[in-house]
Amino acid sequence: MGWYRAGSNIAKNAIRKTISQGGSSCYATTRTRILPAQNRYFHTTFFKSKAQAAPVPRPVPLSRLTDSFLDGTSSVYLEELQRAWEADPNSVDESWDNFFRNFVGQASTSPGISGQTIQESMRLLLMVRAYQVNGHMKAKLDPLSLEQREIPADLDPALYGFTEADLDREFFLGVWSMSGFLSENRPVQTLRSILTRLEQAYCGSIGYEYMHIADREKCNWLRDKIETPTLTQFNRQRREVILDRLSWSTLFENFLATKWTSAKRFGLEGGETLIPGMKEMFDRSADLGVESIVIGMAHRGRLNVLGNLVRKPLRQIFTEFSGGQSDDEVGLYTGTGDVKYHLGTSYDRPTRGGKRIHLSLVANPSHLEAVNPVVVGKTRAKQYYSNDMDRTKNMGILIHGDGSFAGQGVVYETLHLSALPNYTTGGTIHIVFNNQVAFTTDPRAGRSSQYCTDVAKALDAPIFHVNGDDVEAVVHACELAAEWRQTFHSDVVVDLVCYRRFGHNEIDEPSFTQPKMYKIIRSHPSGLEIYQRKLLESGEVTQEDIDKIHKKVMSILNDEFLASKDYVPKRRDWLSAYWTGFKSPEQISRVRNTGVKPEILKNVGKAITSLPENFTPHRAVKKIYEQRAQMIESGEGIDWGFAEALAFATLLVEGNHVRLSGQDVERGTFSHRHSVIHDQETGNKYCPLDHVIMNQNEELFTVSNSSLSEFGVLGFELGYSMENPNSLVIWEAQFGDFANGAHVIFDNFLSSGESKWLRQTGLVVLLPHGYDGQGPEHSSARLERYLQMSDDNPYAIPEMDPTLRKQIQECNWQIVNVTTPANFFHVLRRQIHREFRKPLIVMSPKNLLRHKDCKSNLSEFDDVQGHPGFDKQGTRFKRLIKDQNFHSDIEEGIRRLVLCSGKVYYELDDKRKKVDGKDVAICRVEQLCPFPYDLVQRELKRYPNAEVVWCQEEPMNMGAYSYILPRLLTAMKEVDRGTRSIEDVKYIGRAPSAATATGFNKVHLKEQSEIVQKALQPDPINFP
Repeated sequence: MGWYRAGSNIAKNAIRKTISQGGSSCYATTRTRILPAQNRYFHTTFFKSKAQAAPVPRPVPLSRLTDSFLDGTSSVYLEELQRAWEADPNSVDESWDNFFRNFVGQASTSPGISGQTIQESMRLLLMVRAYQVNGHMKAKLDPLSLEQREIPADLDPALYGFTEADLDREFFLGVWSMSGFLSENRPVQTLRSILTRLEQAYCGSIGYEYMHIADREKCNWLRDKIETPTLTQFNRQRREVILDRLSWSTLFENFLATKWTSAKRFGLEGGETLIPGMKEMFDRSADLGVESIVIGMAHRGRLNVLGNLVRKPLRQIFTEFSGGQSDDEVGLYTGTGDVKYHLGTSYDRPTRGGKRIHLSLVANPSHLEAVNPVVVGKTRAKQYYSNDMDRTKNMGILIHGDGSFAGQGVVYETLHLSALPNYTTGGTIHIVFNNQVAFTTDPRAGRSSQYCTDVAKALDAPIFHVNGDDVEAVVHACELAAEWRQTFHSDVVVDLVCYRRFGHNEIDEPSFTQPKMYKIIRSHPSGLEIYQRKLLESGEVTQEDIDKIHKKVMSILNDEFLASKDYVPKRRDWLSAYWTGFKSPEQISRVRNTGVKPEILKNVGKAITSLPENFTPHRAVKKIYEQRAQMIESGEGIDWGFAEALAFATLLVEGNHVRLSGQDVERGTFSHRHSVIHDQETGNKYCPLDHVIMNQNEELFTVSNSSLSEFGVLGFELGYSMENPNSLVIWEAQFGDFANGAHVIFDNFLSSGESKWLRQTGLVVLLPHGYDGQGPEHSSARLERYLQMSDDNPYAIPEMDPTLRKQIQECNWQIVNVTTPANFFHVLRRQIHREFRKPLIVMSPKNLLRHKDCKSNLSEFDDVQGHPGFDKQGTRFKRLIKDQNFHSDIEEGIRRLVLCSGKVYYELDDKRKKVDGKDVAICRVEQLCPFPYDLVQRELKRYPNAEVVWCQEEPMNMGAYSYILPRLLTAMKEVDRGTRSIEDVKYIGRAPSAATATGFNKVHLKEQSEIVQKALQPDPINFP
């Protein structure tokens, strides 16, 4: 590309010389502006004449004649070089020799082009390049023809000095290392035929943008596809297939509109060509080796995609329009359900080429584009589990809206993941369903760029703008996108420029805000009508053929409608193949132990603390690994980072996939993890957890620093976790409150996805949390937000018998604030060692990572009876840790029971030791949600005379207090302690506050001290 830009400068100077010598054209300058209201759909390049003489190039000394072609600067220089080359070809640089051999040499042997000069050759080069760069500006993209875009001046042959007299002259265009019009093997052509083919290729129903791609191979590949010697035409058989597919797309929408006139369905009318385009894309992808496609899209056209592409039973779609849940499903776990245009499904679809391709449409909320990273993550997981290392068998397709593609930040966050080593999927195909209006907002108010797709240029993705009324152009663009993806394994965009026949939904009135557009739309024929007319005029089909197709489609639709009245949905398919045997919330899943045999702990501990010979880690990191080796040897003093590594290693040994992702997770924000070690001399990396078992798959354990994104990366990991239950997938926030940039994922997927769509996930989210005096943005992970979204009833105690308990299964997620390394080890392993999956939100520590008392012994990790971690059932996660002062079952002398969670326990315990507060019991609620009623009641019975206190570091309107209070009162009433009055539970913590924490360290220390002192004060707590 670099040489081409340099060549353009040469050619422009040549043009200027011609013009200055009497050429008929005036030179043009460009500026960009937004057209007025009547031209509101694109930003247009506006050309303004500049009446001034072009500068005359100065001669270049002959001493520079050996310079490379890339360095040429004037037409005089070209002429001097040509004369020197004619005298002695070896006297000029090799690139110039090639140049003159192509142009001058060809001219000398072809009488028809004997008059072609160097200047004309360069002008032709520049003109061809102008079409490649700006041809899309002249393309017929708007089906409604609302916009009359001004044609860029550099597409005018007169600019290059050509007149009508030149149209029938023959020219040769061949250039070395180029494809398309400029390839060396193209025949000599007249200027008229060159211009005609340029117009056909670049200014028809498809506008191509690819010249921003700084890769000659990719550009040449596209030129070969676009600049074919003759216009690409479909044969009759292909056109009949396209007609059939377009008929299905259009008649499906018409049928729904007839049967449910007032229902919201977010129909595809105005863009029905999407369906045949995508079907052809699937067919071509399958021919090129794709076996599975994951699709994400918003609500517009979703029902059509479900019915016609993913083959969801039509009778089921029609049943959903009737509304309501089948009586046969009452009593089964059905969740809350969701509106019909948010639901997903999957299907093995046969292709035109005789293959089968698995399609899965991911369920999503109304938050436009939020599903994008979920689809990409799920695609990456499919590639891992199918050993698709070259990323050619599994592919993602995302269907966007024009307003949301330009406006939603998650679009760029997802695009930005596309080439990152641990996030790439080998390219995603993006289809923009471009209505030319976003709800009621015109593009001129919705974006600053020329096209809604301009954000994709940051990735060097080619963009194919296509007129949605030209179904054959849509099919061609979709096929080309599939070929690009399979060839270059990178993203590509198809911008389907269409319209929305009705409003945002079918009962909305669009003429309030777009009267001119909808006046045209009301009389505008559908894509099917346009295509039928074209085929009738060409004689390739008859009206009888068309009627036959319509009759077939309508017959099937009517039969399915009748069948829908008696249709009883089968038990919902909420588990894919990998999930066979996993249980829904209605089925009891027994609690399993999570302890590990001591010899396994020892072996994996040694494996993950051993470094290769001749590897030079940083001395501080070397010390950490030496200390970890000593921990394994002695079985004592295991800290947080090592406990986490042991959890990962033991899961790997058991054959589970472990993936940890987030900002700076390889080292850990607080330098506690060091899962990837860097050689201080060579810069080489070593990950001990990649060497736990023999011949370990390099992705079996994956730890990866992510881009600086929360929304996109969390969505990616969520999608990854949904593919296979036998994996521990973790996303860690740099600080807990940074997760607020991803709350669309928390609110609409993670907390409610199982309830809405019956899709489980075991995703773990680590949110660093704790008050250390680091200010408002680095103290709180906003625990209260996650607790507020929990769906357990605070006034009803569920079945708590260990053999019958389904409390966690029936809750939407788990929230823990763990205080010991061993308990963290067990809560991570618990995610895998159960027969269902549930999200886990962890308030992970900061200062406890190195706290002298926050240590565990190896005996708390194993499964040996009699060891500290072993209780009545075995070794497992402790939902509540009782007071550590060896109290008996009844302690009537304890005057205060302090319940707390997280690191404040260590401060309370330290203060208790200092004041010898033996009459105060401190219990840690490790699992906040779902609330451990049985264990809390056990402690209430143990201390019958104690006043009950909830102690927290956070302000009263934050933290766990609002969640704990009603549940604790319910537990107390059940054991005859109190009357559910707020006074029954004393509160100790910070006062209500707008900010999470103070920014002044002295104030922080004072507040922290007051909390601890109040919890241990001898006098009764005065609250409220």
